[in-house]
Parts: sequence; C-alpha cells; structure tokens
Amino acid sequence: MSQESLPSVGGPEHPDALPAYAERVLEVAELIPPGRVMTYGDVAEWLEEGGPRQVGRVMALYGGAVPWWRVVRADGVLLPGHELRALGHYRAEGTPLREAGRAAEGHVPRLDMRRARWDGGGDTGGHT
Repeated sequence: MSQESLPSVGGPEHPDALPAYAERVLEVAELIPPGRVMTYGDVAEWLEEGGPRQVGRVMALYGGAVPWWRVVRADGVLLPGHELRALGHYRAEGTPLREAGRAAEGHVPRLDMRRARWDGGGDTGGHT
C-alpha cells in the first residue's frame, strides 16, 4: 500500500510533511492512556475514516515517535518482531495481560483485550 492510498483531506503543504490522516492517527495514539490499548479498527472508527489496514500502515511508517504499543491487533497478539519491546512497555504500564498458552510460540502472553481496551472515554480503568 502506498502513501497515496492513505485517506487524506488535502495534500501536505511540504514534501516532508506527514499526510493529514497520518497526523490524526498519531494524535489518537498519543491520547490512549498508559495501561490501555485501542485496536487498529478502533482508531479508524474513532477518526470515522479509513480502516484497520490504513491505521496499521500509518503506525508502521510513522508510529515510532508515539506510544505505538498501545495500538494493537484485535486478537491481543503482540506485534510480531516487537513482542519483547512491547511486553516491557505493557509490564511497566500495568497493561492487563493473559498468560500464554502452551501452544503459544515463545510463550509470549497476549493482551487481555476485555480489560485493556480503551473506548476513548474518560474512564481509564483504574490506570493513570
């Protein structure tokens, strides 16, 4: 998927500027409280534009400067290739996790989506 396929409202004023959609996705990622997560689809729904794949693409290209570990897959599986870094953030923030099953590769836990998912409201579920 190219940058041009990202939803946008007008083009960037400067060639190095982020696409407008990317800026909005990153702003949402920064709003997610520590210890909570939103899925790629949740972010798209919040923005009322794009979909999970577009949000995932933005996070892959530009997410390094924001709390990327708080934008996740809906199944709670940690981001492949970044599991240990993400797990460190989740443990430091007290993000609810589920123990890995015996069949889980590397026995890496999953996010407890029922408890960790944030709906964008004021309730942070006891996390600060």
